[in-house]
Amino acid sequence: MSSSEQSLDPQLIEQTKQQIRMLVNEISKLAKSDMAPEEFYGEFLPRVVSALAAVGGAVWVAEGQGRLALGYQINLQETRLRDNQEDQVRHGRLLHKVFLSGEGNLVPPRSGAADDEQGANPTDFLLVLAPLKAAEETVGVVEIFQRPDTRPATQKGYLRFLVEMCDRAGEFFKSHQLRHFTDRQVLWTQLEEFTRSVHASLHPRETAYTIANEGRRLIECDRVSVAIRKGRKCLVEAVSGQDLVDKRSNTVRLLGRLATAVVTSGEPVWYTGDTSNMAPQVEDAVQEYVDESHSKTVAVLPLKRAVPEPDDEKEERQQRESPEEPIGALIVEQIEDSRVPQRMLQRVDVVAEHSSTALANALQHENLFLMPVWRALGRARWVLKARTLPKTVAITGAILALLLALVVVPWEFKMQAKGTLKPVDRYEVFAGIDGEVMEVYVEDGQKVEQGQPLARLRNTQLDLDIEKNVGELATTLKRISSIQPRLKEAEKRRDSRLQSDLMAEWDELRGTEANLLAQQKLYQRQADQLEVRSPAAGQVQKWEVKNLLMRRPVQRGNVLMSIANTEGPWELEILMPDKRMGHIVRAEQKKRKQDQGEALRAEFILATEPNTTHVGQVKDMAENAEPRGDEGNVVPIKVEISEEVKKALQAGDEGEKPLRPGATVTAKIDCGYRPVGYVLFHELIAFVQSKILFRWF
Repeated sequence: MSSSEQSLDPQLIEQTKQQIRMLVNEISKLAKSDMAPEEFYGEFLPRVVSALAAVGGAVWVAEGQGRLALGYQINLQETRLRDNQEDQVRHGRLLHKVFLSGEGNLVPPRSGAADDEQGANPTDFLLVLAPLKAAEETVGVVEIFQRPDTRPATQKGYLRFLVEMCDRAGEFFKSHQLRHFTDRQVLWTQLEEFTRSVHASLHPRETAYTIANEGRRLIECDRVSVAIRKGRKCLVEAVSGQDLVDKRSNTVRLLGRLATAVVTSGEPVWYTGDTSNMAPQVEDAVQEYVDESHSKTVAVLPLKRAVPEPDDEKEERQQRESPEEPIGALIVEQIEDSRVPQRMLQRVDVVAEHSSTALANALQHENLFLMPVWRALGRARWVLKARTLPKTVAITGAILALLLALVVVPWEFKMQAKGTLKPVDRYEVFAGIDGEVMEVYVEDGQKVEQGQPLARLRNTQLDLDIEKNVGELATTLKRISSIQPRLKEAEKRRDSRLQSDLMAEWDELRGTEANLLAQQKLYQRQADQLEVRSPAAGQVQKWEVKNLLMRRPVQRGNVLMSIANTEGPWELEILMPDKRMGHIVRAEQKKRKQDQGEALRAEFILATEPNTTHVGQVKDMAENAEPRGDEGNVVPIKVEISEEVKKALQAGDEGEKPLRPGATVTAKIDCGYRPVGYVLFHELIAFVQSKILFRWF
């Protein structure tokens, strides 16, 4: 036994073996996991490198046409392969040799010639190489960068260990391929079902709903929407998981704007958080929609009709110069995840391709001449079958009889409108002067006599003016009384000049006195107007009159309250829409021509007693229409109410009850007889005549 072997610590050797066993067990567990190959390489290679105490390593994965691509690496830079292109070529040949042979290999450092077709090791490390296999198929190569200062037996141990680990990793690739084949079979089944579903209908909306719902299942995303181009805009027709699309909602409106912008550009758009490479109009639309919907990923793909292959260069040039315009857009969204896996990209492309063809066929079929009529006739073929023919004839006869009745059978033609009950004698109480309401003497519904005080106003300015007038008048009278002694004194002294001055002052003061007295009478009349009095006997018509008027400043002409004579005659004021007045005017003219001498008859019901109908006579109609807010232009019509009707309105189950001024009624004015069809559909007929026939003919 050599001295180096004697110096090794048996306990250290056992610990190392134990660590290697643990790493091997971990690799065995990894081989049974269902993680992605990229994640497996990241877990597998570090454990192998650690178990071999190597400098580093790399996993090379087979791609198309036998090429090897780097799948994962540890300390690859230590080999300095990237510093020399020729070394990379020689190293690549070596990897390719192991890949084709399917056997492991040990390659010493700096071995092989530059022109060696079998490859070479241009590095300073011992390269331990082993193939990765799935069943009998080689799928990659594992390469370990080991220190070269070990014995040949140890190096062979490295190779055996790596080959063993690659065999265990092969179990992972077998399972992965099996899952891949299973997923592919499921995908083909889903794709076949999707293709059959989207081509099942030739109705654009049904096709759009199928694309949205079945496409979401195939793509495995959060939401799929379909927009159809109509003119220059795209309208969202279907959203996955929704039976109806509210086109007035802000989200749907912004989605339609986004689809319009993308379809106009003609290029697909993928948003995953960055809009720097988008056109300005597309960027604005994307930002507005994302701010509203909070989607992390939004893909908008224009849907175009399939273009046949050109037969010659001329057709190819024409197709290039005049490309087919998109017919709509497919919108794919992820709400929480902004990552776009390759699998999703491939499925989106497949869904977009089949959706374009299905939607184009549906739109082309829908645009056929009179297609809605042909579709309705096609659905109605069953009515002509022998079994259902008698029923069809009977139903058709009933419909014809109904149509004939609508045209021939006369019916009462009445114009309906809202109105109010009012006493004939009504008076408004106005403020005769500016002021502030200090007292209100009456309550709502209180009976008053003509001239009875209703309220008292106060005008501070008027009080000041009266006080000023009294003071000025007193001063003037005092000055007049002081002139008389002075005038007598001037007469005794025979001072004619002084007499003349005093007489002039006397005349001036007398004029001032007359003006102040006239002003005093004017102020008194204004003061009398501060006492508001009833213009006639009647009943106060003002709800909570005290609360509304007390301490309220008013101006001259403001209406303070109303007085109505509820004991006298009553009338009904109907606000008839202007568009219905033509029928009423013609009915009145017809009565005049027939010399019947009767006014138009009006029926009405109270809102509080809709089960009792009352009758009145139209006595007056306004010459002009008046705008009345939401009711539009209306023509006031007054209906006379007889004493009998008035008593009937007051009568009730509990005895007499007072009429309420302003009570709401629904009234109908009799306009004679018209065919039943015209009575039922006269407003529709008027609409067609004014909006369609008059506009276009």
